[in-house]
Amino acid sequence: MRIVIAGGHGQIALRLERLLAARGDEAAGIIRKPGQAEDLRAAGAEPVVLDLESATVEEAAEVLRGADAAVFAAGAGPNSGTERKDTVDRGAAVLFADAAERAGVRRYVVVSSMGADPDHPGDEVFDVYLRAKGAADADVRARSGLDWTILRPGMLTNDAGTGQVLLAASTGRGPVPRDDVAAVLMELLDTPATAGLTLELISGNVPLTVAVKDVAGN
Repeated sequence: MRIVIAGGHGQIALRLERLLAARGDEAAGIIRKPGQAEDLRAAGAEPVVLDLESATVEEAAEVLRGADAAVFAAGAGPNSGTERKDTVDRGAAVLFADAAERAGVRRYVVVSSMGADPDHPGDEVFDVYLRAKGAADADVRARSGLDWTILRPGMLTNDAGTGQVLLAASTGRGPVPRDDVAAVLMELLDTPATAGLTLELISGNVPLTVAVKDVAGN
């Protein structure tokens, strides 16, 4: 498969790129800074320099053409202000979905956030972030032209992955290693029957391959 990942230099994206490359898939990671390209090559991915905050839909669609799936894993980052929560976490997500539709890439997986809600109250930066992610998720869920799956991990950690998770429409809060998030993303890409699902993910006691099959109804 050829998978195009927005936010290709993110911590989860780099892990996913390594997993895809290790099994012989072709991963392309969209990055904003040319200086990040070498990290992607080291992960086995093809770097594509494109700023999704300023790109046109057609420019993004050109990157996506011929891909089997798209993954939106971009984010403004923890040190960004409220304005970039809207332009990246919402705006870039909507543009990437537009581009996937234009390029004819139906399989579309989103890395969202637990608690994402377009009506989330509050004025802190994190509140704005949850509203932006929620608005992006709502936009994607309204599209009939995409076979979308939305993954909402709990508190992300850099602990070594265990391969044991809890994956469900609602899990309650909890931590989850980024290793396991990346591995679940790969399983979701391999499981078309998860299209149309919004899933929460935390550490648990079910092997992640089994957890994905369970939510897919297999």
